[in-house]
Amino acid sequence: MVEQTVTPRQLEVLRLVRDYRTRYGYSPTMQELGDQLHLTKVTVFEHVAALERKGLLIRGARHKARSLRLSPEFRFEDERPTRLPLAGRVAAGKPIEAVEDRQVIDLEELLAAPGETFALQVAGQSMIDEQIRDGDYVICRRGGEPRNGDTVVALLEDGLATLKKFYRERGRIRLQPANPDFKPIYARDVNVQGIVVGVVRKL
Repeated sequence: MVEQTVTPRQLEVLRLVRDYRTRYGYSPTMQELGDQLHLTKVTVFEHVAALERKGLLIRGARHKARSLRLSPEFRFEDERPTRLPLAGRVAAGKPIEAVEDRQVIDLEELLAAPGETFALQVAGQSMIDEQIRDGDYVICRRGGEPRNGDTVVALLEDGLATLKKFYRERGRIRLQPANPDFKPIYARDVNVQGIVVGVVRKL
């Protein structure tokens, strides 16, 4: 990956070239870049020349129009693998009209939470009714006080950790499974290692 310092305006040029090529299959002309960015053609040439020197922008024939392309090693911040295009909504009940949406969701931001975040792989089926299955990954936030109903990773007195729903009751803590085949665990106190903020399933 090419690592070069670029100015905000140069980043705009790079992004516009990328988006234009994605949409039309070819790059914009210098005049089109200037029109889009409200810059003179001379200023656009200066930015393009600077980006060429940095190895971030490649031009084919010197005088050939629409020959700009990005270095294959350059990656934008918004092209992280955790950023996915949001294509619209899909109905889980009644059908709805499919809507194309150019927004994105960032899994990194979606699962981020105050404090340290970590992941654990689930073993067992005790939380199946919460749609947490054997082999899933739970994303947990370390720290913070759990509320009743939170799904937590709790460390028991015997040193074993368990994934359950957390409830405070008079004089005790109830760790409730989400599967009728499993019984709740009662304890006077538990060490909550993390509060679940997301679930990832690899199909």
